[in-house]
Amino acid sequence: MAKKIVKRRKIRLFRLLLVLLFLGGLFFACYSYLNTDIKNIIITGNNYLNDDYILELSNTKNYPSFYFTSSRSIKKKLLTSPYIEKVNVHKKFYHVLEINIKENKPIFVNNNKNTVVFENKKEVSSTSIVDVFRVPRVINYVPDDKYSTFIGKMSKIDDDTLGKISDIEYKPNDLDKDRFLLYMDDGNMVYLTLTKFKMINYYNDVLSQLENRKGILYLDNGNHFQIKE
Repeated sequence: MAKKIVKRRKIRLFRLLLVLLFLGGLFFACYSYLNTDIKNIIITGNNYLNDDYILELSNTKNYPSFYFTSSRSIKKKLLTSPYIEKVNVHKKFYHVLEINIKENKPIFVNNNKNTVVFENKKEVSSTSIVDVFRVPRVINYVPDDKYSTFIGKMSKIDDDTLGKISDIEYKPNDLDKDRFLLYMDDGNMVYLTLTKFKMINYYNDVLSQLENRKGILYLDNGNHFQIKE
């Protein structure tokens, strides 16, 4: 009887070890699977923000665990940037992470305030990453009662035309307190008023008619071109 009891204990202990080994192996397999790194990151929607900036900000540059890195945390981190307006994060099959960015469009640098101004009227210090994009500079003070309207008009300028503007000066006269002077990269100058600001989007069409002549284009009062002497 004593021998039989000992034998049963050995059998039970062996079975227990098998169960523990199975559970340990299962746990290890599950942990290894859940700890699988992100294999590929696809970033879309960014024009002036480079991929490295997005990867660094979202803390995904080192391709962390696919399952232990939540889409919500990535989105939260990216939205801390004033340069990003909206973020969508999706996890795909084969451990692919897809990040879609809607950038907050910068429209000018305000030299008077030393800020970058965005189309949603937010402003941040121009000492941050201003070098990653090309926008015109507003070189003097714009009165507060004109400033908000001015931002709204600037946000409607086409990207291609915006990239051709070097500097902007608030330049009122006795007849028009909403008058601005735009200095173009090609050497031309354009006078505009807030009520006609959208006309700058036709600059490329006008440029084709100037036959490489340089001068001042008056779009604030009539449409005429004065050739530089």
